[in-house]
Amino acid sequence: MVVRESAAPHGLAARPRRRPAPARAGTPSMRKVRRIVGLDTARGLAVLGMVAAHVGPDDTWRTVPPGGFAQLADGRPSAVFVVLAGVGLALLSGGDRPVTGTRLVQARLRILVRAALLVVLGAVLVELGTPVVVILVVYGAMFAAGTLALRWSRPVLAAAAVAVAVVGPVVRPWFDAFPVVAERPVDPMTVLIGHYYPAIVWMSYVLTGLAGGRSDLRSPRVHAWLAALGLGLVVVGHGGAAAVTAALGRSTELTTAEPHSSSPFEIAGNTGTALLVLAVCLAVGLRWPRALAPVSATGALALTAYSGHLLVIAALGTDVVWAPTTASWLWFTGVIVVACWAWRAWVGRGPLEWVLHAVSTRAADVAPDALPPRTDAPREAAPPSPGATDVPVPQGQTSERAHDPSPERR
Repeated sequence: MVVRESAAPHGLAARPRRRPAPARAGTPSMRKVRRIVGLDTARGLAVLGMVAAHVGPDDTWRTVPPGGFAQLADGRPSAVFVVLAGVGLALLSGGDRPVTGTRLVQARLRILVRAALLVVLGAVLVELGTPVVVILVVYGAMFAAGTLALRWSRPVLAAAAVAVAVVGPVVRPWFDAFPVVAERPVDPMTVLIGHYYPAIVWMSYVLTGLAGGRSDLRSPRVHAWLAALGLGLVVVGHGGAAAVTAALGRSTELTTAEPHSSSPFEIAGNTGTALLVLAVCLAVGLRWPRALAPVSATGALALTAYSGHLLVIAALGTDVVWAPTTASWLWFTGVIVVACWAWRAWVGRGPLEWVLHAVSTRAADVAPDALPPRTDAPREAAPPSPGATDVPVPQGQTSERAHDPSPERR
């Protein structure tokens, strides 16, 4: 066996590198990959933004910023979550090195199981009767639809995202004649063309996130590109809507950038906002991860935090949404951050996140059983030949890089 020695300071003997032990039967041969702190941070900000949208004080009377600070949390946090869902799809299927073959089948199965669980959870939360529009049913449906695009390249994903953002709002009115039953959270037409989260338009966010997730999210160069693209889209979305409205003398369904209008300009602006948030969180998380720990913990338990705050709203009554106060908003925010931070530090994965991970991993059999030994093979494997690689062959699937999703409202 050839042993390479690394350079050592003068006076210190260089120590040979040890060959890593072979993977044991029944365990994945891919090493665990640390969670990307910035993704959890972005998701945590989205959770807190949704809390502000649901129970935050109403300051729409303000003129600076126009419409008040509350409008900043209206619609944008949900868009950030759906973009991050696309990133999660990419990470579940290999990240910047997409899996193929059996691993791709396993990734798709794992995603589909998670999507089904999200739809069921969303239907249960809808039955609570809170005055909050639960996104989980549509979210799960879009998560499942994203499996069809796992093999697409980044240019194709980007082009498809633009096409959906432009064509979706134009096609959507064609379905107005079809009945939408709001009381049935799994009604297909509600999922496809519902007022708040129409999948026919919002799939643009999923495709954008999937394209971004095919990049090296730990690269500062990628962070810079995401920030530049995000800033450009914010200008195109909100600046373009203002310019077209001024030229026409009025605002239309296709030219407005109002929250939940699902117009091309709103999609562009929301996408840009999501990319900016993602770029900043990734960059800061790479340098100062401990400083982001409370918000990152909230993002790591995003599904639990989202579902839990709806349970609290259901217990307290609708006044906490229709007549919110600054005190109630700060109470919600503080309890969520402290509880998630403590749980993450002492327990680890959140309860709902654990269910999604355990059930989907088991269903996809990410750690397949070892094949029986060949009858004609010796009991002990022959030593590797000189020059053989010291790095285990990655199998393209990892649970730690998967960032569980979550949702929003009105």
